[in-house]
Amino acid sequence: MLTQQTPRQSKKLHWNRNTWILVLGIIFISSTLRSPLTSVGPIITYIKQGLDISNVLAGFITTIPLLAFALVSPFAPKLARRFGFEKTLLFAMIILAIGIVVRSIGNIIFLLSGTALIGIAIAFGNVLLPALIKLKFPLQVGLLTSIFTVAMNISASIAAGVSYPIASTIVGWKGALGFWFILTIIAFFAWLPQLRQQINVKEDHKHMRPSKPIWKYPLTWAITLSMGLQSLLFYTTAAWIPALLESQGMSAHQTGWMFSIMQFSQLPMTFLIPILAARKSDQRSLVVMFSILYVIGFSGILLNLTSLTILWMIFIGLAGGASFGLAMMFFSLRARNAFEAAEISGTAQSIGYLLAATGPVLYGYIHDLFESWQSANVLYIVVVIGLFFFAWISAKDRYVTSEK
Repeated sequence: MLTQQTPRQSKKLHWNRNTWILVLGIIFISSTLRSPLTSVGPIITYIKQGLDISNVLAGFITTIPLLAFALVSPFAPKLARRFGFEKTLLFAMIILAIGIVVRSIGNIIFLLSGTALIGIAIAFGNVLLPALIKLKFPLQVGLLTSIFTVAMNISASIAAGVSYPIASTIVGWKGALGFWFILTIIAFFAWLPQLRQQINVKEDHKHMRPSKPIWKYPLTWAITLSMGLQSLLFYTTAAWIPALLESQGMSAHQTGWMFSIMQFSQLPMTFLIPILAARKSDQRSLVVMFSILYVIGFSGILLNLTSLTILWMIFIGLAGGASFGLAMMFFSLRARNAFEAAEISGTAQSIGYLLAATGPVLYGYIHDLFESWQSANVLYIVVVIGLFFFAWISAKDRYVTSEK
């Protein structure tokens, strides 16, 4: 049985002291789940020069976390069952802090191993936070998921913006990478009080476990592919949109601004969509909405309508925020309880991020094969069609473990 406080049984969230501490803990942990990663791209030139590494190895730095997500995500729910969500997340913050320090030492081996530790730690947060929200705030999943996703995206945008200025100071690129240790330590202490608020779960109740492994349910695969395809779009645009815009005549400074606009355009949707999704029993109208936004944005790029580039960036950003927010909500909405949500989240993020890791490589391959940006841009439209199909299936009102 779940032993929860009475206030959480109300649809209205009661902001008492324990609630504030828990929500602040969620915010601080969320803020560590992207900032150590998005801080790398803007200073990759400094890192290459400092360590004298190739472009291939530099690119691998951004691939390692995705591979870690894929490998570690399935194990996060199992550890949460054994030790509890609260202890497992606290342990993840310790691993993250160690990884950030190791990565910033200034050696190729330490850079790669530290990045791997960071990916492992973030994988736990990615998987367990949505499930923990369902466990502790079962009637306010939409609001808390909004807080979680917005905190994650704001910190990611800030990290991308301040990384280069920090690296340009006396602390250099090592200091810029190590800076996020401070945020992780704050998150650690912000989360520490939750060890006294841990919810005890007895697993001998049949309703806590599905009758077969979660990956054997067809709906799990629809949710997984939805997660993977929206992530593929994000990581592919992050990797290639700046270079594409430069090929269309923009300066490096202008492309940086365009990418920032796309990033910040995600924020309204990452907040609104989980709230709207929680109020609907069926979310297919939201799937139609973000699919249309994606098609408009990518069609503008495909047709080379450069005079309206800022508009296409806004449309893609809005669509990306909406699809990400809805993907996070599927883990909770399609689960009967928190542990099912963790199992769905673990499976979807494991395979989903592995799929996402192929996106930048596939886009580059198509570009080189046809020697054309336009040919590569067709990939975006194809992926959006696939995303619409699987998200449409995922958005129907039912549970993954329904036997019907």
